Amino acid sequence: MMDYDQFINSLQDREPPENISLLLRALWHDGKNDWESSHNIAQDISDRNGSWIHAYLHRREGDLSNAAYWYHKAGKNGPAVSLKEEWKLLVRAFL
Repeated sequence: MMDYDQFINSLQDREPPENISLLLRALWHDGKNDWESSHNIAQDISDRNGSWIHAYLHRREGDLSNAAYWYHKAGKNGPAVSLKEEWKLLVRAFL
């Protein structure tokens, strides 16, 4: 089982840790500033958690109407925190 600090440290690696969920894999790629890889993973996760990551990614992209759609699918309100804080919340939620 990985903790938050281990996840953050793994961002120094070239590849994501092998035994992490797709949710964390999407966030790992985003943490490496690879939006496209992150989005490709998130859009294939067809549950509320995947929708939450998908929403965050569109918010990060600046596509707020698309983000609102995905927050709704995730059962979440648009966050009142920075993108950086939301990323941390997502990582901690899925560890």
